[in-house]
Amino acid sequence: MVDDPLYDRVAAAKALLRRVAEEHSPAALASSFGAEDMVLVDLIARDGLDIGIFTLDTGRLPEETQALVDRVRHHYGIDILVHFPETSAVESLVARHGVNGFRHSADVRRACCAVRKVQPLARALAGKRAWLTGLRREQSADRTAVVPETTDNVHGLAKFAPLAWWTHDDVWRYLRQNDVPYNALHDRGYPSIGCAPCTRAVAPGEDPRSGRWWWERAEHKECGLHPPSVLPRVAMAERVP
Repeated sequence: MVDDPLYDRVAAAKALLRRVAEEHSPAALASSFGAEDMVLVDLIARDGLDIGIFTLDTGRLPEETQALVDRVRHHYGIDILVHFPETSAVESLVARHGVNGFRHSADVRRACCAVRKVQPLARALAGKRAWLTGLRREQSADRTAVVPETTDNVHGLAKFAPLAWWTHDDVWRYLRQNDVPYNALHDRGYPSIGCAPCTRAVAPGEDPRSGRWWWERAEHKECGLHPPSVLPRVAMAERVP
């Protein structure tokens, strides 16, 4: 046996992904192409699992994220479905609040996230039985209760977080050991990457999420894609050693 916690965590993640593919088809990974999502893309592609991969193009993604989407397509030879916000909804939002109105208040910012992320996600999950995310407990105070498997009662399907117990070091060890492509912004001090105007680099030692919507209070820093209204499945809530 290999005496390395990452070895066990990779094995557990692979086993969960296989079970999702076998028991919850059709299933899909919602990827923002951050470091965690690239671990999952690699695991899915390496094992040839029947799990779709999609991303939400908000219309304001950094160029580096767009470049990574194309690189992943060619690197793995896989399809990446891209879901966009409704044009009329974006036009209405901008008409009411301005193109950068999300800086005016947390309510306007959440309205922007709803149009550009939450509504497209609902369309992307239509007809699916399960979706996967790169959520980890260590990412933020809002995510400390993340478990590998939950019931998403917002979209009415199962939701999985195979990396729930992984650490930041686990993620980066996996990426480097397996030569997994990742977003160039990570090397420029961006641990968490969203829309270009809502994301900035952080200083070493700062909270990884502090570069997201930095003008808001810490308790506001979620976009609505992962509301707390999910029901834990106790059997999967146990920590992987």
